[in-house]
Amino acid sequence: MNYRAGIDIGSTTVKIVILGENGEMIYKRYERHFSKVKEKTAELLEDAKDILTGNGIKLTMTGSAGQGVAQICGFEFVQEVFVTGEMVKQYYPETDCVIELGGEDAKIIFLKNGLEERMNGSCAGGTGSFIDQMALLLDVSCRELDELSQKAEKIHPIASRCGVFAKSDIQPLLNQGAKKENIAASIFQAVVDQTITGLAQGREISGNVLFLGGPLHFFSGLQKRFKETLRLSDSCATFPDDALYAVALGAALSAGKNDISHDFENITEQLEKFSAASKNMHNTEALFENEEQYIKFKKRHSANSVKQADIGAYEGGAYLGIDCGSTTTKIVLTDEGCNILYSFYAANSGNPVGIISEELKKIRKLCGSKITIKAAAVTGYGEELVKNAFSADYGTVETIAHFKAAKYFDPNVTFILDIGGQDIKCFKIKNGAIDNIMLNEACSSGCGSFIENFAKSMGYGVEDFCREGIYAQNPVDLGSRCTVFMNSSVKQAQKEGASIGDISAGLSMSVVKNALYKVIRINDASELGENIVVQGGTFLNDAILAAFEKKIGKNVTRPNISGLMGAFGCAIYAKEKAKKDQLEKSSVLPTEELEKFSHSSNSANCNLCANKCAITINSFSNKKKYISGNRCERALNTKENEKMPEMYGFKLDYIKSVINSEKKDSGKKTIGMPLGLNFYEMLPFWYTLWTNLGFNAEISDISTRELYRLGQNSIPSDTICYPAKLMHGHIENLIEKNITHIFYPCMTYNFDEKISDNNYNCPVVAYYPEVLKANMNSLQNINFMMPYLDVSNKKLFTKKFTQYYNSLEMFEPKSKKIIKNAVQKAYKSQQLYFEVMLAEGKRAVQAAAEKNQKLIVLCGRPYHADPEINHGINKMTASLDCVTISEDAASAMLKTKPKTNVLNQWTYHARLYSAAEFASKRENTELVQLVSFGCGIDAVTSDEVRAILEKNSKLYTQIKIDEINNLGAAKIRMRSMLEVSGENQNQKGI
Repeated sequence: MNYRAGIDIGSTTVKIVILGENGEMIYKRYERHFSKVKEKTAELLEDAKDILTGNGIKLTMTGSAGQGVAQICGFEFVQEVFVTGEMVKQYYPETDCVIELGGEDAKIIFLKNGLEERMNGSCAGGTGSFIDQMALLLDVSCRELDELSQKAEKIHPIASRCGVFAKSDIQPLLNQGAKKENIAASIFQAVVDQTITGLAQGREISGNVLFLGGPLHFFSGLQKRFKETLRLSDSCATFPDDALYAVALGAALSAGKNDISHDFENITEQLEKFSAASKNMHNTEALFENEEQYIKFKKRHSANSVKQADIGAYEGGAYLGIDCGSTTTKIVLTDEGCNILYSFYAANSGNPVGIISEELKKIRKLCGSKITIKAAAVTGYGEELVKNAFSADYGTVETIAHFKAAKYFDPNVTFILDIGGQDIKCFKIKNGAIDNIMLNEACSSGCGSFIENFAKSMGYGVEDFCREGIYAQNPVDLGSRCTVFMNSSVKQAQKEGASIGDISAGLSMSVVKNALYKVIRINDASELGENIVVQGGTFLNDAILAAFEKKIGKNVTRPNISGLMGAFGCAIYAKEKAKKDQLEKSSVLPTEELEKFSHSSNSANCNLCANKCAITINSFSNKKKYISGNRCERALNTKENEKMPEMYGFKLDYIKSVINSEKKDSGKKTIGMPLGLNFYEMLPFWYTLWTNLGFNAEISDISTRELYRLGQNSIPSDTICYPAKLMHGHIENLIEKNITHIFYPCMTYNFDEKISDNNYNCPVVAYYPEVLKANMNSLQNINFMMPYLDVSNKKLFTKKFTQYYNSLEMFEPKSKKIIKNAVQKAYKSQQLYFEVMLAEGKRAVQAAAEKNQKLIVLCGRPYHADPEINHGINKMTASLDCVTISEDAASAMLKTKPKTNVLNQWTYHARLYSAAEFASKRENTELVQLVSFGCGIDAVTSDEVRAILEKNSKLYTQIKIDEINNLGAAKIRMRSMLEVSGENQNQKGI
C-alpha cells in the first residue's frame, strides 16, 4: 500500500499525519520537541512503525524548523503557506482568510482577492510561547490560564507589540491586586491585537476565517477574543477539531505529488544523517580554563559579604527593607550595624501581598519583645501596594535603594549594574551622587527571565542550566539579539551538535552583551570607571558574572547578597530616615494585626468624570484601601485645593469646553473632525471656522483603548507611533455617529511662532490623512475632506480655503466675505487658545515659586494632552508634589529663539529647545521629555535638548511613551530625578 505522510516541525512542536490509500487519516500525533528536533521526530515515526513498515511512504516536510531537516535528509520540503493552501482547498474551500498561531510563529494567509501571506519576523508577542511565558508569570498552567479567562469581567490594556512590554504591563497589575481572571483575558486580547496590527497591518480580516494552530485549538478564551474583536459570527469563524494538525495534514496531501516513495527503514536511516551533519558553529573563549581558576574566582567574590547576625541572640533596634520586584519579593531585616538578622527571597507567584504577610508574621515572631523594628521601607514595582497594606513608614525609588546598598560594599563606587528578572538598571555615579540612569525600556533579552525561559525550554532548572556553562570549553557565540532571534540561533546550535553547557555559556555571554551594548551602550569599558558593583539575582549566576568580567576586562564587586540588594538598601534607607525623623518605632503592622490581616481586590470604573478609568480597589483588614489604575486623584478623594497645578489636564479641559461651546442645530449639516494629533491644539481654529460657516461641528470621543480597537484592523504599519494609530479609531468613531462629512486637512506647515528656522509639521502629523484615505475601507462612502492647507500665512489660507470650500459640490457656495469673516474668527479663537495657555503657564510657575515646589517642564507634542497617550504621567508628577507645565507654555515664556547646533525647522522640536533653555535658566526647575518609540528625529532632538540643559548643570529625563500602559519605568526616572536633584544640584543628567 502507498501511504502519504506529512511532518510539520515548528519552532516548538512536531506534528505528524499519515493518510491511507483512500485519503483517510490513519495516524496523527502532536508533541513538543524542546529543541530536540531529530529525537522527537524519530520518536513519532517509531510510534507509527507498525503502520508504516512494509508500505511505500510518500513524505513531505514543512515548518520553520523542518526545512533544515529536509535538506540534510533529502526529503521533500514544501513551504507552509502552500501546504496550508492544499488543506484549505480540500477541506474548507469557502475560506477567505486563515489565521495560524504556532509556538513562536504567527501567520495570516489571505486567500481571496489575491493570495498573500503575512508572517511574524522579529517578534513572538502573539504566539504560543508568549502565552506560555504569561502563564508562568501568573504562576498558573496554560489550562488554568484559559479557565481563568472565561471568568473575566473586564479587559486591561496590555501591550501587544512585544512580550517584554506585555510583562511590564502585567506585573504592576499583579502587584496592584488586579484579578487574575481579568489579566488572563487581557493576555489573550493582546495576542489578538498583535495578530491584527502586527500581521494584518491594514488589510481587512473578513468573510470566512479559518483558525489553525495549537494555541487556537487549546484556548477557548483566545477563540472568544478573536471572535468578539473581529466581530465574527459562529458561521464565519471556523475552529477545526484537528486545527493543530492542519499544516501536517496539508503536507501529507502535498506528498501525493511526490515521485519518490520511501520505506520505513529508509526514512529512519536518512534521519541519522541529520545528527551527523557538519558543525559550522562560531565559538568563543571558555569562561574558565580549569577548576583551579574557578575556585580562585569564587574565593575573590566571597570576600564581598555582609555579616549575618543571630536574630535569636540579638537585642535592640532593627530596620526592615522590602523590595517587591517585577518577578520576586525580597525582604531583609538588619541590626543597628547593618548586619543581616533575617532575609527572604522568592518568586512573587502573582501574590506578593500574601507572601509578605506570611514573612512579616515570621519576623515578628522571631523578634519577640527583644527586638524593636524602628523603621520599615519599601521599594519596587509593588511599593505603593505593600506600603499601604502593611503601614510601612517609607517608600523609596529602586535606584536610590540600590545605590545605598552598593555604597555599603564600595564607598567609591563609580558604576552600578543591576540585572533582575525583567529589568536592567544602570547607574553612573559621579561625585558621590547618581549622575545618569539607564533602563531597559524596550527589551528584556539581557535579563534573568531570558536565561530562565531558555533553561525551561530545554528541560532544565535555571541553576542546573547555568552550572553546565561553568566548565564549557566551546561556548557558542549567539550574538546580542532579541529572544526570538536567539531562539533560532540556539536551535541551529543544537542541530550542529552544541552541548547544553556550550549553549548555557553562550547565553551568559549574550546577556552581558545585551546589557553592555543595548542598555548601557558603551563604546569602551573605561566609561564604567574602576569601581563597579554588580547586583540582582541574575548575577548570582557565576557564568554571567565571569562573562561580564571577561567582556570588560576588569574585576568587579558582586556582593554575596546580590539578589537582596534592593531590600538591603531599603533597610539602610529606613535607618537613615528614622535617625533623621527621630523615629523610635515603626508603624508596620504588629503581630496581632498580621494574624487577622486580609486582602481583597475588586475591579471597577471610576465614574467621577467622563474618562471612567478602570481601577483596582485593594482593601485591607486594617481598613486601609489602595486604589490603582486611576489617572487622576479624584478616585482617591483628593481635595481640589491639594492638587498641584498641571497643564496637561488644563489643556484637556479647555478642549472639552470648546467642544461643548456650541449647541447642535438639527437644521444644519454636520462636519466631523477627529480629536487626535494636531487637532488637539488646532481644534479651536477648525471648530470656530466650521461653526461660523453655518455647520454643526461633531468631534470624535476622547481616546480610549476601546476606541483604538475600533480602527486597529486598518493600521498599515506596526511601527508607526501610537498617536497616529489612534486616528483610525477616531475616524471609525465618527462614522459610528453617522457622520457623512469628515474634515481632516493635510498641513505641511504649522503656525509660525518665530522660534525656529522654519515651521514644519511632523511628517506623520502633516500627511496622515493620506494614510487613512488609502487604508480605511469604511471611508469609501464618506465625504472625506483632506485639502492641503497652510495656516502660517493668513492671507494665502483665506484664498486657498475659499477656493476649496466653493469647489465642494455637496455644500452651497458662500461669498468671499462670509468665508473671510469665519477665517478671521478662527484665527482669533486660536490666538485666544495660545494666550490662555501662556497665562496658565505663568500661573503655574508663580504657584511653584510661592510654594517652593519643584517645577517640571513636561515636554511632548499637542496630542500628549490625550489621556490615552500620556498614560497619566502628568498626574504622576502632581502626585510627587511637583507643578507641571507643558513645553509650549515654557517656550512662550522664554520669548527668545535659543541657539542650537541643529537645523531648527520643526515647530514641535523648536518648542523643546526653547523649553530646555527656559528650564536651564530657572532654579528648582527640571525638564522631562516624552518621546515615542522609533522616531529617529527624536534622537537628534534629545541630544540637543540635553546639550542645552547641561550648559547649566540641569537634569534631563526622557520617558519613552507609546501604547504600553505601565508607568513603572517612568516613575523610576521621575522619582530618581527628584531624589538626585534634591541631594546634588550639580548633577547633569538621568
